[in-house]
Amino acid sequence: MSFTIAKVTTDKSHQPDETRILKVIEDSNNDTQRQNFDLKPENNVVRCKIKNEQGSQEIQNKGREENATEAYLNENSNVGGAQSVEQNHPFTTIPLQVLPHKETLENLEEKLCEDQRPSTKRQLSAESAAKSVSLRKRSTVNKCQEENVKPLIIPGTQTARHYLPVVCSSQRKPRKLLFSTTEIFNKIDTYAIEKGKELRELEIFNAQSIACAVTEGARNDLEKLRAIWIWLCHNIEYDLEGYLGLSQKICSPEEVIRTGKGVCSGYSCLCVEMCREVGIDCMEVSGYSKGMGYQTGHSLAEKHSDHEWNAVFVGGQWCLLDACWGAGTVNMKTQTFVKRYDDYYFLTEPSEFINSHFPDDQAMQLLSTPISMEEFEARPLKTSAFYTFGLTLSQPRQYKTTTEDGEAIVSMSFSNPLTFTYEMRQRDPWTGAPKQEEVESSCGLLSVTRQGMKLRLLPPEPGVYEVQLFARREGEPGTLRWVCCLELECPSVHQRKTLPDNPYLNWGLAAWGFGLGVKGCNVKGGEALEVGEGGECKVILETSRPLMMVCELTHHELDGAAAKRCLAVQIAPDQLVCNVICPYKGFYRLSAFVRDYDDASGTFQNVGNYLLHCHGQRLNPNVLFPDELGLWCGPGTRTQEAGLSHFSHTAAIVNAPQGRCNITFHRASPDFQIHAAFCGEQHKEARFPLSRFVLLTFTDTKVTVSLCTPGAGVYRLGLYGRKAPQQDYMLLCDYIIKSVCERQGEPFPCVYLAWGKGCVLLEPRAGVLAPQSLVSFRVRVPGAHRVCVVGEKRTDLKMNKSRVWEGEALTGNVTQLKLAAITKDTNDMDVLMTFDVLNLEKEM
Repeated sequence: MSFTIAKVTTDKSHQPDETRILKVIEDSNNDTQRQNFDLKPENNVVRCKIKNEQGSQEIQNKGREENATEAYLNENSNVGGAQSVEQNHPFTTIPLQVLPHKETLENLEEKLCEDQRPSTKRQLSAESAAKSVSLRKRSTVNKCQEENVKPLIIPGTQTARHYLPVVCSSQRKPRKLLFSTTEIFNKIDTYAIEKGKELRELEIFNAQSIACAVTEGARNDLEKLRAIWIWLCHNIEYDLEGYLGLSQKICSPEEVIRTGKGVCSGYSCLCVEMCREVGIDCMEVSGYSKGMGYQTGHSLAEKHSDHEWNAVFVGGQWCLLDACWGAGTVNMKTQTFVKRYDDYYFLTEPSEFINSHFPDDQAMQLLSTPISMEEFEARPLKTSAFYTFGLTLSQPRQYKTTTEDGEAIVSMSFSNPLTFTYEMRQRDPWTGAPKQEEVESSCGLLSVTRQGMKLRLLPPEPGVYEVQLFARREGEPGTLRWVCCLELECPSVHQRKTLPDNPYLNWGLAAWGFGLGVKGCNVKGGEALEVGEGGECKVILETSRPLMMVCELTHHELDGAAAKRCLAVQIAPDQLVCNVICPYKGFYRLSAFVRDYDDASGTFQNVGNYLLHCHGQRLNPNVLFPDELGLWCGPGTRTQEAGLSHFSHTAAIVNAPQGRCNITFHRASPDFQIHAAFCGEQHKEARFPLSRFVLLTFTDTKVTVSLCTPGAGVYRLGLYGRKAPQQDYMLLCDYIIKSVCERQGEPFPCVYLAWGKGCVLLEPRAGVLAPQSLVSFRVRVPGAHRVCVVGEKRTDLKMNKSRVWEGEALTGNVTQLKLAAITKDTNDMDVLMTFDVLNLEKEM
């Protein structure tokens, strides 16, 4: 047997009982015989015994006054013979961490004697056991010293493990400095995956051979480690049957590779062996995890540790990884392993890793200020998706939180838009397990913006609840990912009005609204919009492009037909307005849905849900909006497309306190024809159709719509238009006319087709005249050659300097007067309009 050279140095700069020792004894002939080491300090002399089956060798290094004393084993010494000490033999000098003798002995025995560790923790082959001592070059050690690599202090002692240096948190290089993005490993990842398939087809199940194969072409330790990680995550599945005791656990590395299954120790053990083969320092770490089998509320101190992962030395510092969690997850309902690669657990930041992994050895937290087990248990349960999405939990800071006045707040912040949802389940008071059924959505108010989310929880009854939050990047397909879990304790609840159910969960403008074309809303966050005594309110959405919108209103007393009469939507190119009437007290849910204006076949998508709180008294159903309102209320995109502009009333609702109003606008072309329809609840005492209560006047491009209501109430004024006579009229917009005037208004004259462009009735404006009365007429009729009033006799009107035809006519006893005109183009007399003459005797 031959040995590599060992060197022992003593430095006067340290305490007399401290000695630098290098553990570099290795079987250069690949001898599989196990070596036993024994180091004993005696009178400032370090004696090392090396034993094998043939005999033993001893070397001595006596303390001297010189700065350094060197000793080594002769490479060519015979087995069992005495080893000579030569001063001039060539070798490499390697400095080590300075340790007390006792601690040195303990560390070397722990590191070198692998057979003393339980087989379930580390399954090593005979070859790997013989190579369990690693050699580090002087250049590597110097580099680590330059980076302020510190020895890791073991809890409860002042000693340190020389083989596990750690950098303070303030000096650690963050993950993003080790590699900016995992995309730089694309070539390494692809090669490792394909090579893994090839090796399985060739039935190669040796860890060392696989490590060499998958790391071929890797340029540094980081790329080697990445290749090993990828192979582990894509070739080993979790041995769920072994974990559940349904079959014997697969532990040996070769069996784990052959079957492709293993528990957490199988992953960590393979990682150690494969890293050792390619020269990477790697060790197993045992401890507790908030994974499968973890139960909140049960102290971990009462249990044995249940998980294993790895610490690796890469980039000049120790880092953490968990290939078991990186390979996938376990569905305990179906008792199956779900392969889902998770890149997050590759060299995870220790400050984040500690939220789900608590090592038995406190030093393995790799934190400058380690946390206690109590703090670990008290922290909220966060998944890898929580950090992948860049979430920050603002409130609460602990896993368990308690309601105040029957409610609690959960809030998070983030930089990229996300979609959120949540589940809240009450825990069984006996078992502590969450119940299957979820709490109603009305017990939570979730609002999401582009920078954060806020969840207001209102438990329906006292008890303990589990709250789970789920998220997904905005616009990404697929299901939402679990990001966080909290526990809510509710000692008591307060009486409150029933909140409406919200199947869409989110309250306020949805975070994905921007992608749908909605920039903002006048109702901020998920707070309730307070509605006054009149029961009316507006929700306004600002848009970045033309959209269509439909809305839905719910209340526990409101039926579907009445709900439609509570909404009036105005659609403009840059704004969507929903006018709402709340006829009952209490809370309402208003949900808005949008699609692109030009995409007639598109699907309306939920863009926001708003909580309305009405304090007023119950309203009369007659004050609701008229039936059969169209999708376009008030001027907007539709009227703009038709060339209409400069509306005197830009809102959809027009108040007419005196029962009269004039609505004016301009049309782009005088040839564009306009028609108006006036609708509403027909009064019993009304003698005339509602069409008599609207009069249109056209002057060049200006259109005037004159209205007179037959009584108090809510009416619909529909404006229609067409470009050519052969086309059908299309609805341009609906106005909602509200009148509180109880006095019955007078109708306008009945208009005929000859009353057209440029015709203006100045007086009389009323369409009903008293009998036997002298009535003054003033009217403008462009192009007329003669204008007259026809009753018992014909009365010709005269044109004044202002080109207005005027004159007086006697109504007599006829029932109707006709206003007629003869144009210059024809000698035919056309009736422009008719006036009704009221027969008072007959009425009495």
